Amino acid sequence: MPNRSENSSAAAVQSAALAGALSRPFLLGSAVVIAGALWAGQAWSQDVTVSHGYSNFGALKYDADFPHLDYVNPDAPKGGEISIWSQGSFDSFNPYARVGVGAALATIGGEAVLTSTADDPYGMYCFLCTSMEYPEDLSFVTYNLRDDVTFSDGRPMTAEDVEFSFNLFLEQGISEYRSVRQGWVTDIAIESPYRITFTFSDLIPEREKISYTGGIPVFSKAWFEETGTRLDESIDAPFLTTGAYVLESFDYNRQVIYARNPDYWGAEIPFNIGRNNFDRIRVEYFADGSAAFEGFKAGEYTFRTENSSRDWATGYDFPALQSGYVVQEEIPDGSVGTAQSFVFNLDTPKWQDPRVREAIGMMFNFEWSNETLFYGLYARPQGFWPNTDLGAVGAPTPEEVALLQPLVDDGLLDASILTDEAPLAPVNGVENNTPARSVYRAAGQLLDDAGWVAGDDGMRRKDGQLLEVVFLQRSPLFDRIVNPYIENLERLGVAAKLDRVDTAQYVERLRSGDFDLANHSIAMGFEPGFELEQWFASTTADDSSRNLMRLRSDAVDRMIPNVTGAETLEELKIATRAFDRVLRAEKFTVPQWFNDQNWVAYYDMYRHPEELPPLATGELDFWWFDAEAAAALEAAGAI
Repeated sequence: MPNRSENSSAAAVQSAALAGALSRPFLLGSAVVIAGALWAGQAWSQDVTVSHGYSNFGALKYDADFPHLDYVNPDAPKGGEISIWSQGSFDSFNPYARVGVGAALATIGGEAVLTSTADDPYGMYCFLCTSMEYPEDLSFVTYNLRDDVTFSDGRPMTAEDVEFSFNLFLEQGISEYRSVRQGWVTDIAIESPYRITFTFSDLIPEREKISYTGGIPVFSKAWFEETGTRLDESIDAPFLTTGAYVLESFDYNRQVIYARNPDYWGAEIPFNIGRNNFDRIRVEYFADGSAAFEGFKAGEYTFRTENSSRDWATGYDFPALQSGYVVQEEIPDGSVGTAQSFVFNLDTPKWQDPRVREAIGMMFNFEWSNETLFYGLYARPQGFWPNTDLGAVGAPTPEEVALLQPLVDDGLLDASILTDEAPLAPVNGVENNTPARSVYRAAGQLLDDAGWVAGDDGMRRKDGQLLEVVFLQRSPLFDRIVNPYIENLERLGVAAKLDRVDTAQYVERLRSGDFDLANHSIAMGFEPGFELEQWFASTTADDSSRNLMRLRSDAVDRMIPNVTGAETLEELKIATRAFDRVLRAEKFTVPQWFNDQNWVAYYDMYRHPEELPPLATGELDFWWFDAEAAAALEAAGAI
């Protein structure tokens, strides 16, 4: 699971953004080539590749006849319950709509035609299909679907459901998704109940083709038609899906319980051996992180992913842990680090000057915060791909300069980006919260240059308007982080305050753009593609669950195609590093921190494989329940 640090999960907004990740034609080692293949009654001059999976870069990790995933225990027992927590409230089971607050794990039953693994960052494999077919130019892809897949009510899944679900997201999905993907597919042909072909237009980047068509969750067409459900409306039960878990019960704002479907169609397929091991997954809701931690200590839920460095460093000394009933474990996280940040609302006129944004960002003293508040446990994200080799480092290479030069020539970027080292957050002192003198002076000069001049009272104004910053927050755990930041801003002559609201207000104000600075967890992948449009493109700035900062930048817009159009892994790395430089130059974030470890604590009745995969902790996926250990905990009164 992605790393979540210092309550970032509580600050995240549930979004419906579906993003493609893979797609360039690659002749796989296990592929079969059929010469002169026929498709939809037409003869094709190209050979057609038939394979069990697809990768843009390199060979697939798993062959067509693999027995099980390498990182699971194929003999893991089934049974028991695992329970986790979520913050705030929920009033819907639709995580794809902009209305309502979706329940935790509302997508748990969703499955797509293709799947990925936690140890192959570039591979996509047939899951609801047996094979896929595509020509060398990737002008179409055909999926041969499994004929044994059923929805949780027993109805068979067919190509009609795949087509319906694909079109549903284009017709009723959130605007940021629809706006960047309209016109990518020119035709969908259902050739038989279990065979479907997608034909692509010239608009879609090659690397997006397979993942776009194969990555959509498949819903029941009949169920949608019978119930009148819409993808853009709030609902009181999850969509009918094909997955291993179904909703058992719920109590609004208090609890959600999902149960393993005893009739799950895919229990014995290789991808699922050693997975979906718990009979029940329970989610307990708490008003805030402090209450949730107390609930964990009392055994109200049994597995906790820790997002507070203070609690991790000092809070795990309660009786259940001292008695050995609770296990505390650090698990390395090999995924792309989340660039957790404060983000500016760029629709607000005062934040449209990058000098002002830079000055405000310089007043956050990460070094002091990390030493004093976070016990030295975090690193600061210096770009948007931390923990990888995709982020910009040092001065740009000649290959990067070649991509950046046209933007400089057109006046969209300062020429310094061609020679300067990648921008880094300012380094402050750790002895006290006050920024270093050099940082303070530089920030003051930036505001002076932007016309925000300090008056006799020390406060900065421009055209009679006071420079104010309001931090929108919903978690009291963030007070200890924001308040020292506010103190530094006030020293600079900026009027700053914290506005803490409940979950419903928080979500609505982010959606409507009613904030100055708010938390945002900007999560990238190893193979950035057209999801970059949803995060950063001008076309999504008016209505996006990802582009919360309302970023509109010609330089950013022109750089995105360099990343999405990269055809080799080396080209992708060069383009992403150059893009990272451009994003940093926009200074729309105040980088907070990230963690390359997953901090977990759990009652000692769960087990996991000795070697965990690099891209997932997997507690809800491939861990399992030790009934004998659970009985001992229960006998001891620990749970």
